[in-house]
Amino acid sequence: MGSENMKLTLKIWRQNNTNAKGRFETYTLDTVNEHMSFLEMLDVLNEQIISSKGEPVAFEHDCREGICGTCSLMINGYPHGPQQGTTTCQLHMRHFKSGDTITIEPWRSAAFPVVKDLVVNRDAFDRIIQAGGYVSVNTGQAQDGNAIAVEKEIANTAMDAATCIGCGACVAACPNASAMLFTAAKVSHLALLPQGEVESPQRAQRMIEQHDAEGFGRCTNITACEAECPKEISVEHIARLNREYLAASIGAVR
Repeated sequence: MGSENMKLTLKIWRQNNTNAKGRFETYTLDTVNEHMSFLEMLDVLNEQIISSKGEPVAFEHDCREGICGTCSLMINGYPHGPQQGTTTCQLHMRHFKSGDTITIEPWRSAAFPVVKDLVVNRDAFDRIIQAGGYVSVNTGQAQDGNAIAVEKEIANTAMDAATCIGCGACVAACPNASAMLFTAAKVSHLALLPQGEVESPQRAQRMIEQHDAEGFGRCTNITACEAECPKEISVEHIARLNREYLAASIGAVR
């Protein structure tokens, strides 16, 4: 037998553009199936709004497979919702109950201005990555990756950092709106590999300077970022970022 439909009350942030004053609007849905993903539930809502000649809710999505990081929503005060290690598109309605009221907001950070409704501009992350520059090791004829000696533990740690999808949940979770976990992940996955070691301290220095210029806050070791990261990236990478930054500041040679 199929499951019964859930009835939900949705309080959703609506904002016409970056400079407009936003407000919460309340909607009722009574055709929500527990097997729907959260984004599918929003699709149903928008169909209902459009059928009533209203303006659909703007929200971001792309792959819907937990890979791209664009489906970033604050759900009942939690980035990506109450399920840990999960992006919004992977969150299913079975984690809610019929009769629930769900509050849905965009990321809250001055560095992530609202574009419309639940969509924010995360270009600041792109600029942080660009500030890090490129790996300048002259590879010549490309060497087979399996021929480069890297200890498995180090390779695994680098890969763990590289799983960052740049969604911004760390910023949304942090009371300081810090993007240090994101920046640390991007620095760490290069700093741990031979090709990225040459410029690692300078890369860390440039990326932190851009991080601060974008208006993100400083890390005060609250670790909410790690708790809310959908890829469960460890704050240990922030410690590595700090070491790389310190090395660049004192001119240490690796």
